[in-house]
Amino acid sequence: MRMCGIAGMVGLTADRDTQQKILATMARRGPDGNGVYQDDHCTLLHTRLAIIDPAGGAQPMTAGNMTIVYNGELYNTARIRRELEKLGHCFRTNSDTEVVLRGYAQWGADCVHRFNGIFAFAIWDGARLFLARDRIGVKPLFYKLHGGGLLFGSEIKNILAYPTVRAELDEEGAAELLLLGPGRTPGCGVFRGIRELEPGWCGYYENGKLGLNRYWHLADREHTDTFGETVEKVRYLVTDAVKRQMVSDVPIGTFLSGGLDSSLITAICAGETEHLPTFSVDYENNDRYFTPNKFQPNSDGHYIRLMQNSLHTDHHWTVLTPEDLVGALEDATIARDLPGMADVDFSLLLFCRDIRREVKVALSGECADEIFGGYPWYRDPEVRSAEGFPWAQNITQRTALLSRELKIDGAAYVHDRYRDTCRESDILPGASAEERRMKEMVNLNFRWFMQTLLDRKDRMSMYSGLEVRVPFCDWRIAEYLYAVPWEFKDHRGKEKGLLRTAMAGMLPEEVLWRKKSPYPKTWDPGYMQILSGRLRALLEDNNAPIFHLIRREEAAKLLTAKGEWPWYGQLMREPQTVSYLLQLDFWLRHYGVQFTF
Repeated sequence: MRMCGIAGMVGLTADRDTQQKILATMARRGPDGNGVYQDDHCTLLHTRLAIIDPAGGAQPMTAGNMTIVYNGELYNTARIRRELEKLGHCFRTNSDTEVVLRGYAQWGADCVHRFNGIFAFAIWDGARLFLARDRIGVKPLFYKLHGGGLLFGSEIKNILAYPTVRAELDEEGAAELLLLGPGRTPGCGVFRGIRELEPGWCGYYENGKLGLNRYWHLADREHTDTFGETVEKVRYLVTDAVKRQMVSDVPIGTFLSGGLDSSLITAICAGETEHLPTFSVDYENNDRYFTPNKFQPNSDGHYIRLMQNSLHTDHHWTVLTPEDLVGALEDATIARDLPGMADVDFSLLLFCRDIRREVKVALSGECADEIFGGYPWYRDPEVRSAEGFPWAQNITQRTALLSRELKIDGAAYVHDRYRDTCRESDILPGASAEERRMKEMVNLNFRWFMQTLLDRKDRMSMYSGLEVRVPFCDWRIAEYLYAVPWEFKDHRGKEKGLLRTAMAGMLPEEVLWRKKSPYPKTWDPGYMQILSGRLRALLEDNNAPIFHLIRREEAAKLLTAKGEWPWYGQLMREPQTVSYLLQLDFWLRHYGVQFTF
C-alpha cells in the first residue's frame, strides 16, 4: 500500500531544479522518501508514505519496459498476485505497486476492472502514458495539457510548480468558486487549463493527444434479493470491506464520532485487534454553546464515551479553540489548493495532525450517507422535490455576491450542471417516480457532495502524512446499494434504516439508532467574532483581490445577515461562509492568481 504523492510530465523538459521543486510540493504526501525516473520523453516523480513492504516498495518502479508511479491501496492484492503468478509473473517485492504494474503488463487497460481498491497511477512504456483513477474517486489525480506535452500530479500544486505554468482564473473558474464551491463540476480543476481525471476513468496520452474513457459508473439493475437477503448481503459487504482495509505493517486507528458509521467501523476493528487507538475531535466550551438544530440534534460526547467504554479502546481527544481554527485557515487552503469547507476543513487538518502523532493509518466513516441515504435532504420532501443541488439551495444568495465584472448567468450555470447529472443517472425503465428521484439523488450526491468530502479527507490528512481509509467507499457496496429499492434503505422510516438493521447486535442500541448527526463544528460565538474582525479588515482593504470576484457591499451583509440555507451541506452557515470568503482572498494572494476575464 502506498499513500503517496505522484507527478510527472511527458513531452516536456524537467531539469533537476524543476524536479526538486515539484518534489518539494509533494513532500507532505510522502515524507518517507522520494524517487525519480527520467528518459528522453518522460519524467516520473514519487514521494512515499510507507505502509506495506517498506523495504521493497520504492518508486518509481520498473518491470521490463514499463515504469509506474502509484498512489493507492489494493484490497484484493493477494488474489491478483496469485493469478499473475499462475500466468508466469515472478515478483520481486511484497508491494501492491508491483501487482498493479504487472497487472497492467498482463491485461493492459482492462486491469482496472480487476482492481478492488483506491488508486491513482501512471504507467510509462517508453511510447505512451497510461493514467487511471479508482472507481469512487478516493485518490486524486490532476492533469494539464501544456506546451505540447502533459503534466499530471496528485495535487494541483504539483502542476503549478512547473516553471512555465501560471495560476490563472477564467470566468468558468470564478463560477465554480462562487456558485458551486466548495464543490466542483466533475473533472474541473478550477485553475484555467487544469483538469481532474474523473473517478472511474482511465486512458492514454500518446503522440501529443489524450484519450480518456469511463470504465465504471453507478449502473442500475434489477434487485431480486428479499429484504432479509439484502440485510445479510449488506452486513457481509460492510464487514468485509472494513476487515480488508485493516491490512497494514504499521499500527492503525479509527476516527470515532459516536455516530453510526464511525462506530460500526470501530466496532469491527476492535473485534480484530486489542487496545485499538480511537480518535475524536471536540471544541473548547462546546458543551456550553452547542445549539441543537434539525441537522445536528445532539452533541457527540455521550455517544463517544459509550463506544469507548463498550469496546475498551485506547481513546484520544483533540480539543480545539476558535483561535486554533482561524490559525489553520491558511494551511487548510494550501492543503486543498482551493477554498474548502471552512472550519470543517480547519478542524480536520488539526485533528489529523494529532492523529498522525499516534498512528500512520486510520479508518473513517465517509460516504455511508451518500450510499445508504443518510442525509436529511434524502428524506425532506420539500428539498427532495426541489430543482437544484439539495445541499446548496441558495443560488439567490450566491449570485448576489457576483462581481459586476463577471458576466455569468448564475442560475443557468448551476441548473445546467444539476440537470446534466440527473440525466446521466442510470435508471431502469419502468421505475416509479419516487424510485427515479431517489436514484437521481444518489447519483447527485455520489458525483458532487461525496467528492467534496473525499477531497477534504484526502488533503487534510495527507498534509500531515496520515493515510485515511474509507471502507464505505468499497465499490462493491456502492454498486449493490444503488440497485436496492428506496423502501429497503428507508426501513422503519429511519435514515440508513437498512444499514442499522443489517448491523444489529454490533453496537449499543442507543448508538445503533442514534439520529444522524454530522461532523462536529464549533458553536462558540467567539469564532464568529474573530472572523468578523478579519472580514471588516478585508472590507477596508482597497487592494484585496477578492473584490474582483465579489461585491464589497454584499460581503458586508454577512456581518449581520442570516442566510435562509446553509452555504454548503449541513455545516456551512454564517461563520463558515465568512471563513470561505477569507479563504478565497488568501487563495488569490498565495497562489498569485491572475484573472483572464
